[in-house]
Amino acid sequence: MVATAGSKNYMFASIFVGVLGALFAFMGGGIFGLIGGIIAFMGSVMGVLFWKYGYIIVPLITQRTKIIMMSDEGFEIPPSQDVIVKSGNGVFYASAFMGIKIFESAAEKTGEENIAYSQFFERAISNLKYVTKIAYMLYVEDVGEKRKMIETKRAEAQLRLARERDKAQADVLKIDKYEREAAVWDSQLTRLIKGVKPMGIIAYAQTTAVGMSKDAAIAAVRSQSNELRTVLANALNIEVVKLSGDEMLKCFEWERFFPTSPQELEESVI
Repeated sequence: MVATAGSKNYMFASIFVGVLGALFAFMGGGIFGLIGGIIAFMGSVMGVLFWKYGYIIVPLITQRTKIIMMSDEGFEIPPSQDVIVKSGNGVFYASAFMGIKIFESAAEKTGEENIAYSQFFERAISNLKYVTKIAYMLYVEDVGEKRKMIETKRAEAQLRLARERDKAQADVLKIDKYEREAAVWDSQLTRLIKGVKPMGIIAYAQTTAVGMSKDAAIAAVRSQSNELRTVLANALNIEVVKLSGDEMLKCFEWERFFPTSPQELEESVI
């Protein structure tokens, strides 16, 4: 896809440095062994950081070093790694991707609530001024692992809710958000206990803008994505986050080839 694999290259490089440091520590002695141990420790830590938080760290590195990623197909990713640019017919096209976090399932709603939600969705679509693609990927999840994850997420949501309520000046909006999150996890756990098979959903949106220059196209798509996030979040009661780095590249790759198994899909987003 792209000439570099993003955070994976940095992660493998850090692991390689850690291994060299470990070998240096074993082969050397005294001060050289200490230096090798420090290098091994730093390489291991950086490898873990790139694996866990590469989507945050890599864009920061490319912005500082002004690195531009290129692909064999003519796609260009600027140092910010929040858009993908391509030129054609004398103009530039820029695309941005947004992750969609859905807190409520249609199966958990009543008939009237689903009708109302459909009306909200139509209203949201009618308010869009730009061509937008909203993609859903569905898969059946492992019941045992899903239950462990739900119980963990529910406990985290309840803890955040309790902490916010205990504050002297509690934020009403945060309390409402945490209450909805906890209610969603409670509902999902109840469905699992009743024997309903869990369905996993990965959703994201893409929008594209055009400009006479690269900077104009990038500025236009950033403005579009901000407006799109506001429209969708307010109309559908969902959370829409802007994607960058490896998260954006995954969505870009999914436009052509998507994961072939639930395990592969889960591994790509964890």
